Amino acid sequence: QVQLVESGGGLVQAGASLRLSCAASGRTFSSYTMGWFRQAPGEEREFVAAISRSSTRTSYADSVKGRFTISRDNAKNTVYLQMNSLKPEDTAVYYCAAPRQTMVYTTRWNEYGYWGQGTQVTVSS
Repeated sequence: QVQLVESGGGLVQAGASLRLSCAASGRTFSSYTMGWFRQAPGEEREFVAAISRSSTRTSYADSVKGRFTISRDNAKNTVYLQMNSLKPEDTAVYYCAAPRQTMVYTTRWNEYGYWGQGTQVTVSS
C-alpha cells in the first residue's frame, strides 16, 4: 500500500518554473516506478513523466520533453517534477501515482493504482 501527497502547485506566469513534490508513505517506495499525470478541465487524464525505481530510466510526454524533469529521492520517499518554461497549456491538476504492481515500469495511466489527491498548476499568459 502506498499513500501519496503532492505539493508545490500554484499560479505562475508563462515562462516561470515550479517544482512539484510527492511524498510517499510506506517502506516500499523504492520498489515502485513513479509517475506524474495531469488533467485539465474537460480533458482526459494524460501522462506527463515517469521514473524507474533506481532512476535509471525516465519517460516524458512529447509536450513536456525538454522542459520538465522528473527525479526521485528514495531516502526521502519523494518524487519531484521540475517544470520550467511553463506554458498556459500546462494548466491542469497534477497527480503523482504508483503502479498497482511493484517492479513494473509503465507509462499507462490505467496501470497505476495509487494516486495522490492532486495539486493545481495554473499558468497565466
